[in-house]
Amino acid sequence: MKASMTEAQTSLSLAVADSSRLLEELSGEKLAWMLQKMCEIRYFEEKAEELYIRGLVHGTMHLSIGQEASAVGSSATLRSDDLIIHHHRGHGHTIAKGADITLMMAEFLGKEPGYCHGRGGSMHIADIPGGNLGATGVVGSGIPTAVGIALALQMRRSDQVLLCFFGDGAANLGEFHESLNMASIWDLPVVFICENNQYGMSMSVRRSMNIERVSTRACSYGIPGETVDGNDVLAVYQTITAAIEHARSGKGPVLVENVTYRWRGHSKSDRNLYRTQEEIDTWKKLCPIKRFKKTLVEAGVMTREEAEAIDMEAQATVDRAAEEALTFPEPSPENMEDEVYAP
Repeated sequence: MKASMTEAQTSLSLAVADSSRLLEELSGEKLAWMLQKMCEIRYFEEKAEELYIRGLVHGTMHLSIGQEASAVGSSATLRSDDLIIHHHRGHGHTIAKGADITLMMAEFLGKEPGYCHGRGGSMHIADIPGGNLGATGVVGSGIPTAVGIALALQMRRSDQVLLCFFGDGAANLGEFHESLNMASIWDLPVVFICENNQYGMSMSVRRSMNIERVSTRACSYGIPGETVDGNDVLAVYQTITAAIEHARSGKGPVLVENVTYRWRGHSKSDRNLYRTQEEIDTWKKLCPIKRFKKTLVEAGVMTREEAEAIDMEAQATVDRAAEEALTFPEPSPENMEDEVYAP
């Protein structure tokens, strides 16, 4: 049964994790994996930025440094056969879904062994066997695509669920509203995740929306909506877990807003003239990785030394991946057009 307007409205406050319960329920291995993936995302993007500065990456890229908890907390709830579709700031989602970091780095560098044979680059990394259906560079385009994918899952009578990631800017586009309406009507198995990092390019959400929470829009379509601290990986995990259970049980879609912040500019050409360094520094104090380490250590899940060892191993993994990817061959002129167009 669809959520009523009243039911949907009751969950619009900022969701808070029951950290004590989650730390007891989740295995030490699962919690260590979550920390490792968050660190891998951070180091992958820092390495990508370094390679770009060295002139080894062509085009542009969109970094999600500071948003690691959203990707990991969301993807950690999935079964291996569940699916995701992400957006142009999607390195974190790809890593959290289990992609090979060496092949990711190869794609980033435009190398033939990359996930898309070096043709897709930063914004189009996909891992179809791993359930990552990729993204496009068009803002909001993944939302209607997600409706089609979820409809296909429903028609196949599959119990798989799709996570659809998009940003706050996409939530102001027509396809957002059309897609949520259609998904609601058909009770599709999709969780819409708005990663509200406060800016659509250089436009603050405070100027582009006359509502405090994106999740309040769920009421318009009779579906549950919830806003969560997107820098608290356990809060994200708890909220997305409930949303997936709702969608998988045939009750239809859910809209979740992960409130977070990107530390870097919109893309590499962004000079950050629309926000202050004080604002950026304030959000950096809410670093999701530091917060999660502190939570794990204080709860006795691991020692500080064990947490730092996971961090160091993540950095080593990314360094090894970059070194190997740099040795890979470039696409040759003979096969340059292969896999660019569908047959």
